[in-house]
Amino acid sequence: MENLYLLRHGLAVEPGTPGYENDAERPLTPEGKRKLRQIAKAITALELSCDLILSSPYVRARQTAEIVAESFPLRKSLEFSDRLIPNGTPQTLIEFLNSRRPQPNSVLLVGHEPYVSRLISWLVSGDSNLAVVMKKGGLCKLSVASLNAGRCAALEWLLTPNQMMLMS
Repeated sequence: MENLYLLRHGLAVEPGTPGYENDAERPLTPEGKRKLRQIAKAITALELSCDLILSSPYVRARQTAEIVAESFPLRKSLEFSDRLIPNGTPQTLIEFLNSRRPQPNSVLLVGHEPYVSRLISWLVSGDSNLAVVMKKGGLCKLSVASLNAGRCAALEWLLTPNQMMLMS
């Protein structure tokens, strides 16, 4: 794997909102969808490509992945995995990605906080204590020679949603 992109889901209905007591069912807000369409335009402007988009199955992450997937040519590369739910573990995610055949060169992961920030920290520094802040709709690029447990990646960039909207 060469490129690993990590995207936090967009603005979603607040926890505990009547009708959305189950955290997994909270959808994006209309503003969240609008901003993600602009973020998808920025992703297109950056000329990013990926072989696989892997997302948490939670509604807000699924909707985020679907909006962003429209900016990539291969819609069939979109998959959903419980390995990206909020309490997922990096080790099982890495094992899953490494077991893929053929091995993807570039992967976009769509997930939640604090999992996404801890994953970035773990892959860059070898532990989960590096202070990384991923805003809703934020995008990070890691370069990875060989994906494995612990320190294996270099942080190329981390963009806030506002920075990406200025690019679209």
